[in-house]
Amino acid sequence: MKKSKFNFFRAKPFTLMDKYSRWRKVAGIMKLPKSAKLRLEWIIYYHQGANATQTARHFGISRKTFYKWFGKFDEDNLYTLHLLKDESKAPKRVRQREISPTEWERIVKIRKERIRYGKMKLKKIYFNRYQEKISSWKIQKVIEERKLYYNPARTAKMARKRKNSQKKKRITELKLNSLHWYQKTSGYIICLDTIVIHWNGFKRYIFTAIDKYGKVAFARMYKSKSSLNGKDFLLRLHYLLDGQVPRVGHDNGSEFEKFFKETCLELGIEQYYSRVRTPNDNPNNERFNRTLQEEFIQLGNFSTNPEVFNRNLTKWLIEYNFHRPHQALDYQTPIEFSKVLPMYSSCTLYKIHNLNFAR
Repeated sequence: MKKSKFNFFRAKPFTLMDKYSRWRKVAGIMKLPKSAKLRLEWIIYYHQGANATQTARHFGISRKTFYKWFGKFDEDNLYTLHLLKDESKAPKRVRQREISPTEWERIVKIRKERIRYGKMKLKKIYFNRYQEKISSWKIQKVIEERKLYYNPARTAKMARKRKNSQKKKRITELKLNSLHWYQKTSGYIICLDTIVIHWNGFKRYIFTAIDKYGKVAFARMYKSKSSLNGKDFLLRLHYLLDGQVPRVGHDNGSEFEKFFKETCLELGIEQYYSRVRTPNDNPNNERFNRTLQEEFIQLGNFSTNPEVFNRNLTKWLIEYNFHRPHQALDYQTPIEFSKVLPMYSSCTLYKIHNLNFAR
């Protein structure tokens, strides 16, 4: 009988796994975080012959920290590995409200008498009547718990609306400083902002946009910063970039709400908001705004007539995008730096020229 090519009955040699490898395998099965696996390595290093001082010195920790986690693990019960996870940092004892029954009764009485007054006014009235200080926080909490509102149904509706509203994505969520090299390319995110100009009793608004990495920029003046004008600016920008606007970053201005937000949803554009009072979240646009003011507006090119201003602005934008070298781009122009991308086609010059002339 001819021997088979494969011997299916040959038993594979069995090797017993050492306990440290078994601990690591169980930790992997339990899907412990990296921090817990690192603490397990402390314990393994200690069991392999090092003392607590040597272990602490080797891993750069204190002896107290080592003993804290070492005492949580029992090698006879591998389920205790989950105790090596980070502990909750929430306080075990939280501060309780300290509103006495007397204060509660007085606040309710004053609020019912003056149902339209805010907590700061009620705080003043409370002091004048009882000659005792009370915090506005206590007044606010009593109002919330007793629902002492002029129109409780309307207030409850507004509270539900705020609760169910879509949470704003913050620009910090993108972690721009840790992006991969292929994400740090032209068109990854477009930064938006608004410049407010006061001139001889007039007020004008210049909407600005700049590609964070490609530096291609666009701007246009409007008489108001309504969200309808924000929508108009976004549509022009979308046309300029051949529809390739995956995400925009801006501040919390009203011009980027309502119609602007609706247009973003229609075009599939993600919105990222800067943190409140944090201009450093949008440094590229802040720098472009400064350049626009120093190299164009302050050189005598300002006009309160949007038609005249936008006509002159078009010429400057062509200079900025096609001829002005940028230090951040190794002294290339934005179009030279981004010319390999389809979003900046050969007709970009024509588009910039027409966008600021269109009514």
